[in-house]
Amino acid sequence: MIFLRVGSMTLPFSTYPKRPWPSQDRAWEQRSAYVQAAAHAVGPGGHVIVSTFGPEGPTKGSGLDVVRYNAESLHGEFGYGFRLIESTKELHETPFGTTQQFLYCFCRVSTSEIVTQ
Repeated sequence: MIFLRVGSMTLPFSTYPKRPWPSQDRAWEQRSAYVQAAAHAVGPGGHVIVSTFGPEGPTKGSGLDVVRYNAESLHGEFGYGFRLIESTKELHETPFGTTQQFLYCFCRVSTSEIVTQ
């Protein structure tokens, strides 16, 4: 699961890959709506921090399949209206003793008209 940090709000972000089959059109539409909501809530010149499982992260979260991202692929989900400023990875130890890789991306909203891919 990806979470967008927008000001004091944290928004969940769908983790399905882009439209590999028609049944996932709804997930794609939800992801696009989150990008639009983030851009609208923050506005041009604003910043968002996005966190998700990194490329070496788990394949499941809470029993559900997840998509793992590197900085470029996660930034690609947001389109050209967001400029990737910095990214970092972190290893997180869970209460169950396992280690999970997380990716954090710090982006600037560069335009008021956000176009998702």
